[in-house]
Amino acid sequence: MKALPTLEGIEDAMALIRPHLEPTPLIRSELLSRAMDAQVWIKNETVSPIASFKMRGAITDIERARQHREIKGVVTASSGNHGQGVAMSAKLLGIRADIFLPTGANPGKVTMVKALGASVHMVAEHASLRTDARAFAIDNRLYYVDDGGSVDLMEGAGTVGLEVAHALPCVDMMFVPVGDAALINGSACALKARHPNARVIAVQAARAPALTESFQAGHSVERPANTIADGLGTTEPAERALAGMLTFVDDAVLVSEIDLLGAIRSLIECAHLLVEPSGAAALAGAWAKREELMGKQVVLILTGANVTTEILVRALSTAPLLSSEGLV
Repeated sequence: MKALPTLEGIEDAMALIRPHLEPTPLIRSELLSRAMDAQVWIKNETVSPIASFKMRGAITDIERARQHREIKGVVTASSGNHGQGVAMSAKLLGIRADIFLPTGANPGKVTMVKALGASVHMVAEHASLRTDARAFAIDNRLYYVDDGGSVDLMEGAGTVGLEVAHALPCVDMMFVPVGDAALINGSACALKARHPNARVIAVQAARAPALTESFQAGHSVERPANTIADGLGTTEPAERALAGMLTFVDDAVLVSEIDLLGAIRSLIECAHLLVEPSGAAALAGAWAKREELMGKQVVLILTGANVTTEILVRALSTAPLLSSEGLV
């Protein structure tokens, strides 16, 4: 089996990212705790320069590569947030960035990538996105940042779980949105090193179930992805991503589009936080398993806040998963 994240590697990643990123807030939500009869903590990864956790892995990956070779620029393929993370990291490190995005990507994410000084390459065929980006990197002798296949990136993302592990004396369950699986693999590794009995649950959109079905089957399964949660839209897991999930993750749950929208509204009403559909997935997954949470210490990782106006309007028109009314 290929190498997987380690606690030592995640601790090293923490030292690499700390000059650029402060720890993100970990806040107990009174209303969510009452609604689920548990102690519910929110790890708010929307508090970053790009409103998502993706800088953590990008900085780690690029900085470690620069320790072994000269890098004049970086390339990646992304649905949006990872592209922002690579673009922001490249700006901080003073190198060029070329970001390949699918046609129809979230306009706000595209605008942010451009604002950070990266060159944007729009690709009409989503299936060729990574292939085109890798070919461009080879042709131009640039470094390719692999979201999903890189242990360095996983360990950078895993600093989210390490911050949770350091902050709480006990964690029973942690719900983590899953797209490429870098975040859940790194964070589960870090959390379980300190809290070995903690259960880590992957949450994926039912309309993009490849990683969940692969995890359940124990081998790679390819499935279409057609979900409002663009950050969860993986069609087939990378080998290392699936190996990590089979090693570190305890369970996986699929959530509907309507529950993602309802979770966005619930977080606005009950926690006064704005998230995109991917960022709302942890709450949707916890709500689906709420009967298992009674009396437990539960952490929800909110991964990003880059929601479009269209999706936000739809969310506000959707019934919340849970309402603040009647909780006090």
